[in-house]
Amino acid sequence: MNQKILEIEALRKYYGKRESQTKALDGITFQVVSGEFLGIMGSSGSGKSTLLNCIATVIAPTEGHIVMRGTEITSLKGKELAEYRGRKVGYLFQNFELLDNLTGRENILIPLSLHGIPEKESRSRMGELAGYLEIEDVLDKFPAQMSGGQRQRVAAARALILNPEIILADEPTGALDSRNARTLMEKLSGLNRKQDSTILMVTHDSNAASYCTRILFIQDGKIFHELRRRLPEETQQEFYERILHVMAQLGGGSANVL
Repeated sequence: MNQKILEIEALRKYYGKRESQTKALDGITFQVVSGEFLGIMGSSGSGKSTLLNCIATVIAPTEGHIVMRGTEITSLKGKELAEYRGRKVGYLFQNFELLDNLTGRENILIPLSLHGIPEKESRSRMGELAGYLEIEDVLDKFPAQMSGGQRQRVAAARALILNPEIILADEPTGALDSRNARTLMEKLSGLNRKQDSTILMVTHDSNAASYCTRILFIQDGKIFHELRRRLPEETQQEFYERILHVMAQLGGGSANVL
């Protein structure tokens, strides 16, 4: 539980120049250890989504280092970059990003075809994920035939199918009602506890954040505060109340945090 899997050092992302410059990230430093469920919270424009997109290599940082198990990912190119994006990280989007003309099964198997992995090698893995995420009955349905919760769990299976070293979740409950959000978070939390899956989640939802083991609060591109759940004695409800207290300090209360 103490092996570093991801190291962020003095990360900066600036937009614009001089007087009009915006510091989306302003020197953030932290580590993620294997098997951790880390949440990133902050107000709108605080830089939390920019941080996740830098780690996912969707955008390039202005300065700083992102190191995954000893490899500086900001220097990756070509096949190495594709390998990182496809095999090292699994990305779970807020709006599912499923292909409408493919079935649930076909959407889940996309990463396998992109990386030239024979489908039969991962049939057992897909079966396990489908059973755990309770999506067996929608594998042959198209996204339009699924509920929002089912679509997000299919998307989760796609993110997990290649056993990534870290799961990046961007507001995974943002498009779900409270019941489906709770179901998804229970599944992600279960993966973290039972399979030691490492998860880094950006969220505005204090309920979703209460499933994490640690939370970093970001304000104006910097880390404002950190909370660690005191396991095993602290209940999820008690951790949730501590999260609300910090969110209120960030300004406007949790209802106004996006």
